[in-house]
Amino acid sequence: MIEADKKATQVRDLWRRWHDARREWENHAREDIDFYLGNHFTEAETDELESRNQSSLPLDRLYSAIEQFKAIITSKPPKFSAMPREDSDSDLANVWKTILEYIWNISDGNEVFKQTVHDYAVTGLGYFYAYIDKEADYGRGEVKFTYVDPFRVVIDPNARSKYFDDATGMMLSTIFTKFQLLDLYPQLEETNEENGKMLIDEIEGYYEDETYPSTLNTRTKGSFTPDVIKDYDHGEGSEKYQLIESFSKTKVPYYRIMDMKSQEERILDSENMQKFIQDKKMKQAIEQGLIDIVEVQQTRIKLVCTLGQTVLYERILNTDKYPIVPVPNIWTNTPYPMSDVRKNKDFQRFLNKTMSLITSHAQASSGLKLLIPQGSVDDIEELERDWANPNATIEYDPSFGEPHFPSPQPLSNSVMQLPQLIEKYIDLNMGIFEMQQGNAEAAPRTSSGTMMMEDFGQRRSKSKLRDIEGSLRRLGQVVYNLAKEHYTYKKVFRVVQPNNDMSEYMVNHYNDKSQAVGEMMNDLTIGQYDVNIIGNSTMPSNRWGEWSIYMEAYQAGLIDRTEALMKTDIFDKEGVLQRMDIVQQLQGQLQGAQEQIKKLSGDLQTASRESLSARQRTEVEKFKGKLKEVELDSKSANKQQVDKLTGAVKLEVEKSRLRGQAQSDREKLQAKGGK
Repeated sequence: MIEADKKATQVRDLWRRWHDARREWENHAREDIDFYLGNHFTEAETDELESRNQSSLPLDRLYSAIEQFKAIITSKPPKFSAMPREDSDSDLANVWKTILEYIWNISDGNEVFKQTVHDYAVTGLGYFYAYIDKEADYGRGEVKFTYVDPFRVVIDPNARSKYFDDATGMMLSTIFTKFQLLDLYPQLEETNEENGKMLIDEIEGYYEDETYPSTLNTRTKGSFTPDVIKDYDHGEGSEKYQLIESFSKTKVPYYRIMDMKSQEERILDSENMQKFIQDKKMKQAIEQGLIDIVEVQQTRIKLVCTLGQTVLYERILNTDKYPIVPVPNIWTNTPYPMSDVRKNKDFQRFLNKTMSLITSHAQASSGLKLLIPQGSVDDIEELERDWANPNATIEYDPSFGEPHFPSPQPLSNSVMQLPQLIEKYIDLNMGIFEMQQGNAEAAPRTSSGTMMMEDFGQRRSKSKLRDIEGSLRRLGQVVYNLAKEHYTYKKVFRVVQPNNDMSEYMVNHYNDKSQAVGEMMNDLTIGQYDVNIIGNSTMPSNRWGEWSIYMEAYQAGLIDRTEALMKTDIFDKEGVLQRMDIVQQLQGQLQGAQEQIKKLSGDLQTASRESLSARQRTEVEKFKGKLKEVELDSKSANKQQVDKLTGAVKLEVEKSRLRGQAQSDREKLQAKGGK
């Protein structure tokens, strides 16, 4: 039997205490999920409504508001930026920007982002989780991130910082089957020589501690949630085990290595520092004072992974922030924020009751009731059957009195207007307005007015986005720290941009093919960079409205065509601009050629008219030569146009020659006549 590890026992006990502290939030969050799925009534409430012949079908305004909010916030992927600190290489900042985009793509960031915002809106708390996928890239590993179910994470309940920076620890629980664990950790398949059992069979299994709590509403309408399927029997090897990843802060030594000659600095951990000082050249440089070394204590995250009573491994992560990054919604100064669903549940309940009342009244009004005097009809059941037949003839005894048709009192207009009013309250709380939902009647008639109203309408959403961007910024910082430690080998990062251009950078390579000498290019270990998020980069934009505004500015001469074109959604903007520049250059060349041809033609005609002496004929031939050069230079710009112009010039030259020849002949005849 495997002896219980003290550290593993402490982790499990701490998990249970922290889990108990969040139980109230957990119950609210589970009910919020029920509301999002449309389960607004408990079984008792449903039975009561049906007993009164009232509808238990909710008018689910909350679901559409949540979905619209998610669509607005996650319209586009976020844009990261890397800013160098102090004298860090600014060119390398572009490399880091591309690396962050690369990690976003390989992590399926768009889907992870949507799911995290979903948890943020529905439960009040979403989580990103940054990690190193050791199997990716054929075993070289990749830095990635994903989302985690908020019910799998427990936090130090004493944390008061909005992003849990002051928490003494965080824990992530994952439930695995026996076969899943054997695939992940083959060492658990080893046999204990004393009793012949596999190590995994000696580890305590999973105990029901409400890691996945049951729904509060029993009628799930066919919705399958983790709590619904957790007890399904999956056959042999489906025994459950709880793996807990415990994260805490600790101090570790780091070393600042300064090259006194180049003034370049790099940071090394203890392991790489030992390798550094063992190098003979480095040791000699240190003795000569060419390299300065300073030891500093830095905060880092310690990971302890436990399975039952066993510690699987321990690791120091190269980050001072928890790799589990929270995305809290309505802040309560505790690790248990409130969700948008919880904020609007009472309004949704009020809406459901109002619609149930209206529906019940409509049913009563549409079904015509009949009151008859007692004894006027022999068989009531036969009367009910005949009453359902539109062509029936019904007999009654008039001596008992006339039948009576009572009608319900009509509902007031204020009651009928209540649903619309309640829906507006829900939309107002969510920061979602009619125009943002595509209601054309609520939109202004002008593009500028539409954009103005959209800006006003998105202010609530942008306020919430600020909180989400704070979490994205932290995620980027954690990813940057993990990538800086992991990507120490030669690697190419490629990212395809929206305009189909490709950003490509090779890191950690030498500018010499031998890699024995030369300077290492794009060394990721050098320098420090701050990762930020460009504000509102995930929000949607009014493409047509923006295009109209920029076109108006262009027509007014306030901006040039390049600025206007860059604001459009044309796929290949850079290519279009480049081709437009080429066309403009060719047009300029053609215009210059035309002007030069015109000038030379005029000079040629003038010269022909003035005199036909030998010297002047030479000048004329010189002009013809220049004209020929112009013709050749102009062919590349616009051959057809140039040929047309050249033909016209040649015609004028020939006319001028003929006139000159005629004049010469006349002069000769006159001379002969004079003799």
